[in-house]
Amino acid sequence: MILLGACAGWALITAAAHDGRPEGVLLAVLAVTAGHAVGRVSGALLPVAAPCVGALAALALAVAQPDLSPGVWYATPLGHAGGTAALLALATGAACCAAWAAPRPALRLGLWALAAAVVPTAAVLGSRAGCAASTAVLLCAAAAGSVTRRGLSLLGMAAAAALVAGTTWALAAGVLPDGLAGVLEGRLTVHRVGLWQDALRMAERHRGLGVGPDRFGELSPAATQTVPPDGKPHSALLQVAAEQGLVGVVLTGATFCWVLHALWRTPRSTPVALTTGAALTALAALASLGNALSFTSVTAGAGLLAGWATARPWAREGAEPRL
Repeated sequence: MILLGACAGWALITAAAHDGRPEGVLLAVLAVTAGHAVGRVSGALLPVAAPCVGALAALALAVAQPDLSPGVWYATPLGHAGGTAALLALATGAACCAAWAAPRPALRLGLWALAAAVVPTAAVLGSRAGCAASTAVLLCAAAAGSVTRRGLSLLGMAAAAALVAGTTWALAAGVLPDGLAGVLEGRLTVHRVGLWQDALRMAERHRGLGVGPDRFGELSPAATQTVPPDGKPHSALLQVAAEQGLVGVVLTGATFCWVLHALWRTPRSTPVALTTGAALTALAALASLGNALSFTSVTAGAGLLAGWATARPWAREGAEPRL
């Protein structure tokens, strides 16, 4: 709560300094907070049913509303700016968590089938990023049953998220080898990389307070070259760096690290903790490459999943968990 409060407070400070609009950041913080609170309560009462319903809801939302953003041409590699892909990854994680918590083999098998069904659904929707993210979460969840020490696995997930974020930053800074940079630029489109470069230039010029929340679109030449422009750099890391400075980046990174620490300390089983960590790591990777965190359904879903995985079930020890 302290970290989330600091994120909201810093957004207000940077907005006041540069006449920014902090409403988007505040809404995201509120969605995560509310989702986490609901997840803790529902996960304590219904450790199987709550994530199962959440998985179905996320999957239904991804299918019913695949165009979570205007879907401009440069967003194509990430399946509508990553919003759909993020929902599919969260749906897979929630279904796998429910499967690991299920007390009966038949129910567990049905929940695994639900999680596996997300992958072909992503393919049908045309979300390559969603298909890849869901597959990665599903494989990690299946392997989590053989892990006895969750700490090293969670550290590996943190390193994976940092690697994606670092690669994004390095590509924007132009420090990657030419061959690798050319391949990544071809996959992500030249326009997206141009947005990242604009964001990095803003971050370097305004390291302290940034340019102010929701002001990237006004100051980025690349952002005005699309119709309709959405005013986003399509990278949560670079957007925070440009609009809220290095302090905003530190607060955002600290929040993610705190979630992984909470998963390390959670009383839930190791498979549930690692499955949630895999889903949230996939979300972090998508957020580094797109604007997945711009959608309230995604931020609320992330809070819900973290709440379910860190809840303390109220069932007595040795008693059959409630559904």
